[in-house]
Amino acid sequence: MNALGGERKENSFSFPRRRRAGNQSVGLVDTHCHLHDREFFSAEEAEKMLARAHENGIEKIVCIGTNHEDSLAARDFTEAHDNVYWTYGIHPENAGESYSFIKSPKLVAIGEVGLDYHYEGYDRDAQIKLFREMLQLAKDNNLPVVFHVREAFDDFFDVVKDFPEIRGVVHSFTDSKKVLKRILEETDFYVGVNGLATYSTLPTPPLERIILETDAPFLTPVPFRGIINECAYIRNIAEWLSEKLGVDLKTIEKETTENAKRLYRI
Repeated sequence: MNALGGERKENSFSFPRRRRAGNQSVGLVDTHCHLHDREFFSAEEAEKMLARAHENGIEKIVCIGTNHEDSLAARDFTEAHDNVYWTYGIHPENAGESYSFIKSPKLVAIGEVGLDYHYEGYDRDAQIKLFREMLQLAKDNNLPVVFHVREAFDDFFDVVKDFPEIRGVVHSFTDSKKVLKRILEETDFYVGVNGLATYSTLPTPPLERIILETDAPFLTPVPFRGIINECAYIRNIAEWLSEKLGVDLKTIEKETTENAKRLYRI
């Protein structure tokens, strides 16, 4: 996926206020994307994607940091756009890298942070150390956490039990029904549902614990698989979830948006 050429324009796009009508859909929230990342999206393409997102009823977007520099890029991107927010986080694959936590008014969470034992050569001790540091940052600043956890849930539960006040979301859940049951029963965390759910057999959380995310440019949902993902496709994930749960779309929109706003306080 190559980024398209183009420079940021002086007058960046901002979501206009949406008029509410009696039968109008609730505005959706993309709680997890990487629209600020110039490896995947040029500045020009990012502006076009923001416009398409608004046209599809997405009224708020959260850009997720994965290391110090990437978090700064997310911050800078959100400062140029209304209703776009950012997170500060060091991804577990970046354990050992230096960082210096910063804040701004549009910072809404710590993340994405956690544990990832999928690839050979991972440093378990370094990841756990970093994860604890990130949770302490969240605690000290009263911020929720965006959790990235892959093939590491035993250690994840061992760590988070030491931070009972932490609120957050398990991003892009890819584990078993047994692990999902533990998340639902042992924590108050939300679970992020994205395009992966539309073409897999992953267990589905109850609606009261779901927030929607794209993880754009990754995990493009059906029927757009094979092309780069974007925030506008939250609408398609909501429609899939409506069919999967047998719940009308307006209820899906309302509940997932309220969950996202409650978590991020936006």
